[in-house]
Amino acid sequence: MIPYYVVDAFASGPFEGNPAGVCVLDEWIDDGLMQQIAAENRLSETAFVVQQASGAYLLRWFTPTSEIDLCGHATFGTAFVLFRFFDPDAQELRFHAPYKGYDLVCTRAEDRIQMEFPRIVPQPFPFGQEMAEAVGSTPAEVLATARDLVLVFDDEQVVNNMRPNMHKIAQLEHGQSVYVTAPSQTWDYVARAFWPKIGIPEDPVCGSMQSALVPYWSKRLGKRELVCRQTSERGGTVWCEDTGSAVLISGTGTLYLQGHIL
Repeated sequence: MIPYYVVDAFASGPFEGNPAGVCVLDEWIDDGLMQQIAAENRLSETAFVVQQASGAYLLRWFTPTSEIDLCGHATFGTAFVLFRFFDPDAQELRFHAPYKGYDLVCTRAEDRIQMEFPRIVPQPFPFGQEMAEAVGSTPAEVLATARDLVLVFDDEQVVNNMRPNMHKIAQLEHGQSVYVTAPSQTWDYVARAFWPKIGIPEDPVCGSMQSALVPYWSKRLGKRELVCRQTSERGGTVWCEDTGSAVLISGTGTLYLQGHIL
């Protein structure tokens, strides 16, 4: 049996934020079986974690269709589970993600969990009309990382009310995911994340996108500490900081499910 948990990450209560599946393993199981479990769970990501040493863990993430290189909310969910059930005296947890070699740190921060993620600065990217057709509106600015496409809008309501064409997003040449973002009058910025290429139409609250969004908004707004509201149907709030060398991402969470995979 595999201990299995579902944590609503970046949520103030149940049924908000992003549900993450967490499987705590004694040792790695077959990759194909992990993929089947993630497909059966039908969550945007399921995390699989194996302890390496005291406070140190190996971590992998699977969508319903494939393994992914970096995932924020499922890292949060994993830290939430380990702090609560497996490593209750720890103040810090270190994760090594072997897929791309990322080293991630999660710490207790009062009532939040804080994650240290890589800082990935997006660069200007040529606009294509197919981008506007995919999301239903023309962005004011287009940026990209090696993995993701970032579309910046001037009006937060455009982002909040967006009804993108997932088929057209999946056909875009660049971007494993597409992030849409805009400045906000309530928070520093709003954002949404679409991943149809890997079986996730919309990620309710995407932590890893802050690796790219925080450097952009920190520079544009002239501030290191930022608050992002992801305005998906479920919604969630993420507190962020640009340290100059990393991105700090923090939030609260709720345990939704505890059980075993047979």
